[in-house]
Amino acid sequence: MSSLSRSVSRLVLAAGLIAMTALPAWSGHATFLIDARTGKVLEAESPQELNFPASLTKMMTLYMTFEALHDGRFTWDKRLTISENANGKEPFKFAIGAGNTISVREAVTGMIVLSTNDAATAVAETLGGSEARFGEMMTAKAHALGMSRTVFRNPAGLPDPAQVTTAEDMAVLGLALMRDFPEEFKLFSQKSMVFRGMKLRGHNGVLNSYPGATGLKTGFTNASGYNLVTSVDRDGHRLVGVVLGGKSGHERDEEMKAMLDRHLPAAKPVVKAQPAKAAGMAANP
Repeated sequence: MSSLSRSVSRLVLAAGLIAMTALPAWSGHATFLIDARTGKVLEAESPQELNFPASLTKMMTLYMTFEALHDGRFTWDKRLTISENANGKEPFKFAIGAGNTISVREAVTGMIVLSTNDAATAVAETLGGSEARFGEMMTAKAHALGMSRTVFRNPAGLPDPAQVTTAEDMAVLGLALMRDFPEEFKLFSQKSMVFRGMKLRGHNGVLNSYPGATGLKTGFTNASGYNLVTSVDRDGHRLVGVVLGGKSGHERDEEMKAMLDRHLPAAKPVVKAQPAKAAGMAANP
């Protein structure tokens, strides 16, 4: 590609991002918190306002991956080919090059821990034949689950003005993952992964720091702001929270923690074990 073509491409992309950011109803702030055991809505702000999901989209790609594992279309060891299209999905990706393969297990772990766009695209192309067709499949599944205002267009959550969701719909998806795939749901608690000999850490700040957090997914684009879906299991309380449109990753994380704190018992302090006294050692006077 010539330097002129690259410059034009960058200008087109920038114009697209500016246009999407200019849609206030689709880049606003929204929250939702639900008790997963009772279904009671504990908090909600603009829960049905349309927003861009960003990489929260991968929650649906993972839902459909788990479904394919259960009905035999996938096995954990099945190899997925990284196409030229998949290999071009910046910024987060395995970056192993077009024509090479990853396992379904690597794809799942990569989407959860690293938000790998090439893995999401490889899943979509394998299950749907194309991103566009898989987007239609995702949307149909979303509506079947009760996510009535959600539309998906690609499996990774990369910018598309037609790909929209709501805080309430994202909570519905989190609950569906928890309910329909209880064993696979445990994978969302992973904080790091090893890929081809490299140990790679995730960037879910709430999962890494909040007592009782068990998953789920972060997301960000310029148009969406900072998004987060979090599941927590503490002292018999099981909650799913959503924050969309945060101004920064830190602000989003702190808002999620504060919302959860309002409805959960205080975390029990961690008591560090005292080293055992050596045999025959006198007690302190």
